[in-house]
Amino acid sequence: MSLHQDIREQMTEAMKARDTVRLNVLRGLLSSFTNEAVARKRKPDEELSDEEALAVIARAVKQRKDSIEQFKKGHRTDLAEVEKSELAILETYLPTLMSRDEILVYVKERLAVQSSALDKSRADQFMGMIMKELKGKAGGALVKEVVDTLIVS
Repeated sequence: MSLHQDIREQMTEAMKARDTVRLNVLRGLLSSFTNEAVARKRKPDEELSDEEALAVIARAVKQRKDSIEQFKKGHRTDLAEVEKSELAILETYLPTLMSRDEILVYVKERLAVQSSALDKSRADQFMGMIMKELKGKAGGALVKEVVDTLIVS
């Protein structure tokens, strides 16, 4: 079953359970899925692939995190708490990301395989290659940090 269908089914379960927070988050996700399909020049009722759906969910997670930060700056803890509860629901759909240690081991292995000496000028190419391989498995900022520390040292 695709992620899109799974979210649809969970929305009906949330309706039956009268879980308004979860219901609103899932409705918002389905609306975002429809908007993404239209943006990709498809029919609104077409389902997104799991990869496309995960990208939409990741965007929603990022938006929630930004909102939480802004609400905290504005001393609106009540709204920040609402966003945190929505964020927790959204994060259940994202795959778990690699830890810093796992990324470090992976990058060290790739550096060992790399035949030519890697310097600052080729770091961007190496980073691009690593990000393609770890797409959806690790956060870009963390991978960049690990690559930079290994190349500098």
